[in-house]
Amino acid sequence: MDYENIIFETEQGIATITFNRPKALNALNNALLDEFAHALDTIAEDEKIRVLVVTGQGEKSFVAGADIKEITTLNPLEAKTFAGKGHDIIGRLQNLAIPVIAAVNGFALGGGSEIALACDFIYASENAKFGLPEISLGIIPGFGGTQRLPRLLGKNRAKEMIFTGDMISAEEAMSYGMVNSVYPYENLMEAVLKTARKMAKKGRVSLRAAKQVINAGMDVDLGSGCRMECDAFALCIASEDAKEGTTAFIEKRKPEFCGTLSGTLKG
Repeated sequence: MDYENIIFETEQGIATITFNRPKALNALNNALLDEFAHALDTIAEDEKIRVLVVTGQGEKSFVAGADIKEITTLNPLEAKTFAGKGHDIIGRLQNLAIPVIAAVNGFALGGGSEIALACDFIYASENAKFGLPEISLGIIPGFGGTQRLPRLLGKNRAKEMIFTGDMISAEEAMSYGMVNSVYPYENLMEAVLKTARKMAKKGRVSLRAAKQVINAGMDVDLGSGCRMECDAFALCIASEDAKEGTTAFIEKRKPEFCGTLSGTLKG
């Protein structure tokens, strides 16, 4: 597939998807969503990719929400289809077997915040702004914002953001627990890639297991979550990466993880 609305790159096990509609502040239209979905499917099928970074082109915007020009043309059935498409794609992002970092380099509004919330964690530049301003347009978030934001920030804080439509700064978002770290704009990608490279060196099976158990455990009671952890731990022990990791520890050397989700080793 030829990409016109995103830039898709891979290097040393790290994939980067850059939303590439800077003149429209990287707003989400159907064409961009289709390309995003295709790139996510490609990543899911490529075991050489260990980490995904998602960011926006330019200094102003990560994603400034859905393309309002498209939304205004939708009838109710088309609106439901559009929202369903967004939910499906963002769900695929959240459910990737690999870690996903959002490198928020500017405005993350509406769908931009919703994409960032579906990533495993967020690093932001000092000029980043977060918000779900749909209420000011007479609508509500449609790509999961009413569900993921309360789970991350708590119900009352999420209601305040959604009911007012106000933007918050990167520093405020960090104080709320929405953003992990804030950097000067020019240092953002350096910091993101440093963390991405660190994770890319870990075992693929254990990264997937940790991500799945954390995400699934958020929606069940503690006892059920701990039982899921026990099962996942046992499966990790059977992996090639566990054998390499424990052997390397005993031999006092750095492990070289190269196991795959299918359990076989790469040459």
